[in-house]
Amino acid sequence: MREIRVAIVGVGNCASALVQGINYYAKANPADVIGLMHYDLCGYTPKDITFVAAFDVDSRKVGKPLKEAIFAPPNCTKTITLDVSGADVVVSMGNPLDGISPHMKEYPSHRTFVVSDAKPDNIVAILKERNVDILVNYLPVGSEEATRFYADCCLASGVSMINCIPVFVGSDAGWARKFEEKGIPIVGDDIKSQMGATIIHRMLAKLFADRGVKIDRTYQLNTGGNTDFLNMLNRDRLVS
Repeated sequence: MREIRVAIVGVGNCASALVQGINYYAKANPADVIGLMHYDLCGYTPKDITFVAAFDVDSRKVGKPLKEAIFAPPNCTKTITLDVSGADVVVSMGNPLDGISPHMKEYPSHRTFVVSDAKPDNIVAILKERNVDILVNYLPVGSEEATRFYADCCLASGVSMINCIPVFVGSDAGWARKFEEKGIPIVGDDIKSQMGATIIHRMLAKLFADRGVKIDRTYQLNTGGNTDFLNMLNRDRLVS
């Protein structure tokens, strides 16, 4: 099987978990694997996924190998494995645009982003040169302009896109049409944690319905200690 060449936009906690997870599962015994819904998809397994490009704007990550950048502040996700030998690609400077909320500047560096003063790299050129198959968008929630910028980069370079944040691209008819006309898949928008508040809330609501209970009102509290939740303190970032 041919390798799947992946580019990551936003080397934060989710990207760190993805890179670590791919390396962990690539070396694991398939018979003993837990935590994956599907280890084998049409013949592809985790060992077929290769990270060939990464983009970020934080000075502690730009210019560093991906295997180092995923552990750089303010990342604080759980360490699954330190053996990420397959992530040697150097992180390129992305285009900041609206990727960082103004209120993030009010917090200490270990909790927020430290924007590099480097000039943004040529995203389209990098995607083409490295024969990227899929771009995974892990920008902070509310990055409307930046997400659409990278969507345009995908269209210009013939790269598929997985949009992991709630900015409407894949679910927008206009954008979906652009990708369809180019013959490029677009998947999204947003992703859920494997066993986070959203899926638990959904299943509890379904349980009430299954047991004949009518729910008049429901709400979900999101509590976390990373830059994602700090970013979402600005309520304007939640509107797409």
